Amino acid sequence: MGGPPFVPNDTPDFTIDEARRILDDVFAPWIKELALTVEDIAPSQHGEAGAILRMPFAQRLCRDNGVVCGQALMAFADTATVIAMVTASGGYRPMTTVDQTTHFMRAVVSSDVLADARVVRMGRTMSFGRVTLSSASDGKPVAMVSSAFAML
Repeated sequence: MGGPPFVPNDTPDFTIDEARRILDDVFAPWIKELALTVEDIAPSQHGEAGAILRMPFAQRLCRDNGVVCGQALMAFADTATVIAMVTASGGYRPMTTVDQTTHFMRAVVSSDVLADARVVRMGRTMSFGRVTLSSASDGKPVAMVSSAFAML
């Protein structure tokens, strides 16, 4: 997937349960309907902070022929980046997306999608992240996403 290997969370400072709670407490109801799960987190003490999330396959997220629509993938990547940034911060900090660029590489058909979200730079007023989205059925990348967030 590119970048350094993901180092799982093993620090008591910010826990995966806190990341999961933020996913439930902070996001809009329609994001919650995506049924996203936080699979793991890597706080910045381990190098590049990040998070691994899963979006389960659902027919309601598809266009024709079971292809997961780009809008769902983009919302998933945005949400995964927020969780990675919260992990890097050690707790929730309000932020808003300023820019998101998505490069779609191939379709996801009838499969869960995994997001490997990494914080590239965490700043006082602006932060930057990147996400690799992969098909859970074969592990192949389906999209690359870069984004900028204003820290509020």
